[in-house]
Amino acid sequence: MILAAGQPDAPLLELFLAATAGNVLGAVVNFVLGRFLLRFEHNRWFPVSPANRQRAEALFNRYGRLVLLFSWLPVIGDPLTLAAGLLRTPLPVFLLYVTIGKAARYAVLLWAYTTLAG
Repeated sequence: MILAAGQPDAPLLELFLAATAGNVLGAVVNFVLGRFLLRFEHNRWFPVSPANRQRAEALFNRYGRLVLLFSWLPVIGDPLTLAAGLLRTPLPVFLLYVTIGKAARYAVLLWAYTTLAG
């Protein structure tokens, strides 16, 4: 039986794990798309110019892979995960930072829910 978070007997750990896993899997889709698109970078229709790719790579390298901790943010999270794939971030590193960021978000949301509802 699936319970909603608003129910008093909702299994909060299971909700936390499901939400985190689902969000991480969505980020992995973006990562794979970034990796897949890289093979077409020398085509005229490729949406990112070599100069823009180098700029993005420089920014990513400047701030480090820690920026992936912010992959949970609306609007910028998806482009971050796509850029990580495009820039060939190692998958284990990607998974570590993205999982930490997304899990932290859901931990804060569940803490706020239990504090305010309790």
